[in-house]
Amino acid sequence: MRAAFYDRQGTARDVLTVGDIPDPQPGAGDVRVRVVASGINPSDIKTRTGFGGKAMPFPRIVPHQDGAGVIDAVGPGVPETRIGERVWIYMAQWGKAFGTAAEFVVVPSVQAVTLADSVSFEVGASLGVPAMTAHRCLFADGDLRGKRVLVQGGAGAVGNAAILLAKWAGAWVAATVSREEQAEVARAAGADFVVNRHEEDVAQTVRSATGGHGVDRIVDVDISANIDVAVACLARDGVVTAYSTETPQAMLTTPFFPALLGGFSFRFVYVYSMPETAMRQAADEVSACGASGAYAPRIAKTYALDAVAEAHELQESGKAVGKILVRLGSG
Repeated sequence: MRAAFYDRQGTARDVLTVGDIPDPQPGAGDVRVRVVASGINPSDIKTRTGFGGKAMPFPRIVPHQDGAGVIDAVGPGVPETRIGERVWIYMAQWGKAFGTAAEFVVVPSVQAVTLADSVSFEVGASLGVPAMTAHRCLFADGDLRGKRVLVQGGAGAVGNAAILLAKWAGAWVAATVSREEQAEVARAAGADFVVNRHEEDVAQTVRSATGGHGVDRIVDVDISANIDVAVACLARDGVVTAYSTETPQAMLTTPFFPALLGGFSFRFVYVYSMPETAMRQAADEVSACGASGAYAPRIAKTYALDAVAEAHELQESGKAVGKILVRLGSG
């Protein structure tokens, strides 16, 4: 099969190669998926570049955790009725060498989730890490119906997913952005209120928009930089959930007495270490959101496999608004 892979860490153009490698074969409990679309995440870039000094976990890596396609083979213990099923994939390369940047990928059957006929493979490949992360951030602390949510970074992949899922669940959603193009993406996802963090006082405008109440949940892309805003925006007993930071050396200093008096809670989400029950719930509810037609993420750009280095460069640049995909086949 054709695949993108690298044998050492470095820049995309220096280390990414597209070539032929042996077709993978499913083992017990596995399915093999003919990949139609593969999704890129920041974690794929971090593994390739050795973010935080992390070494290559395997001698050769086929990158990408997310994807969508059709099951074409199953291993022992998996019903043959799954062959031909449209699926979306999450965490394909977690703990393994080979991810979805290939014509075929093998994953445990549970990580190949049924994709409704009404949902495109492009949307399916945009679920995975962003949607699973956003789901945990939003729902780990209970139902959202009637709640107020602030998404810091509403145009990013996780932020966009958080808006889509929160609106689907019946929440009022505010989102922060840094430029008008991002504001358009946040509004298209359903955000009720959008704040340009460079032009407005986020805490003041969010407080005003909520009638002084504040927000019940915050999904934060960089809590070490945004902690003061979070504390100023939260309603009584509010929860802020952080899933990312700009640097591996980031430190978090929390204003103790405002947090104490407000009864605030702080949660940290790393999708790869989510509890198994949370994984199952997220997969089921993300699929339901997609099947309902409510999950319509922004696709920034789709590349051919031969242009995978260019796709990685766009992801790494931080300039893309929306999900970056690699197309591998038809379907």
